[in-house]
Amino acid sequence: MPARYFFHHVVVFASDFAASEPFYTQALAALGITSGAVSETGVEYWNPEGDTPSFAVDTAPTSEEVTRGVHLAFDAADRGAVDAFHEAAIAAGGTSRHAPRHWPEYSAYAAFVSDPDGNNVEALVKDAAAS
Repeated sequence: MPARYFFHHVVVFASDFAASEPFYTQALAALGITSGAVSETGVEYWNPEGDTPSFAVDTAPTSEEVTRGVHLAFDAADRGAVDAFHEAAIAAGGTSRHAPRHWPEYSAYAAFVSDPDGNNVEALVKDAAAS
């Protein structure tokens, strides 16, 4: 039986797609997540092995519909991927919230970056997966 996922897909609506697309494309590439369907107003990301679960960034239809205040956490293969995510996200216009470090209260190594709309984007690897 194929794996079932808690989420099938998640979409955030960006105020400026031209700023958000390179941020997510570069940051997620560091985690092995690729962009699939790309248009002038949206992009969808998934693992190379399949298109589910997926994450998408679309242009907000109106300024009132911009996604703000969301915390997104992406799974990383190891600590090096978390470090690469943080570096790539900053280089692509993100703002560091927390540099990569171990968070013992969550049994994880994680980094946090704000996307162009101020959403909290995290990459993490749980301690058991990091060993």
